Amino acid sequence: PDVAESLNGLANLYQIQGKYAAAEPLYEESLRVYKQELGNDHPDVAASLNNLALLYVDQGKYAAAEPLYEESLQIRKQQLGNDHPDVASSLNNLALLYREQGKNAAAEPLYEESLRVYKQELGNDHPDVATSLNNLANLYREQGK
Repeated sequence: PDVAESLNGLANLYQIQGKYAAAEPLYEESLRVYKQELGNDHPDVAASLNNLALLYVDQGKYAAAEPLYEESLQIRKQQLGNDHPDVASSLNNLALLYREQGKNAAAEPLYEESLRVYKQELGNDHPDVATSLNNLANLYREQGK
């Protein structure tokens, strides 16, 4: 896992710098190592899937990102329970992806569930609650609600 964590960190640095072609193989190798060392259903695998999906979203590769977000969400629900903040994060990320693609009807319930979990688990004054409220409000605004 230490190697995978280092690969992931370097990939993240490249991603921040916009060096997507350099980041992608590092994220992929990090994911491979996590799966090999920890198994396919470990929360670190879910985080690694999420990171690779974020890279794809940054590049507009929505079709490549979606199954990774979905798998990450499934692992997190299975391993952490439906009401864990990491599940809320996955719900939010998938909702953002749907919103980027104009799939507002699919995004809305995910944003709402993410907000519910964050409020329940972190309290109303947590920054993640504020972010979630903002995301949902932006969606409503776009829908004219």
